[in-house]
Amino acid sequence: MSETTIDTNELGEKIVKVLKTIYDPEIPVDIYELGLIYDVFVNEDYDVKILMTLTSPNCPVAESLPQEIQEKVKSLDAVNDVEMELTFDPPWSQDLMSEEAKLELGML
Repeated sequence: MSETTIDTNELGEKIVKVLKTIYDPEIPVDIYELGLIYDVFVNEDYDVKILMTLTSPNCPVAESLPQEIQEKVKSLDAVNDVEMELTFDPPWSQDLMSEEAKLELGML
């Protein structure tokens, strides 16, 4: 029997694709391009940990957005479990947005 090697990079790319389908309700840009996702970790057990922030601590989707992310990422076949960690350190700023997001919002 051959042991299947886990391609965490490939899984990471799939996770990013899923993240790019989730939008901040107040801004017409996906959460990945907005810079809300600080890090995505994947281990050998296909457990995923996502470190993210919100545009503000008083964000109206503070409860629902992490839950939506968790559900959508968990729906990927290869993913075993998803842990969400919300942080405001460093606080989100427009500097974290991708060029694409800035262009979309007319900031460039």
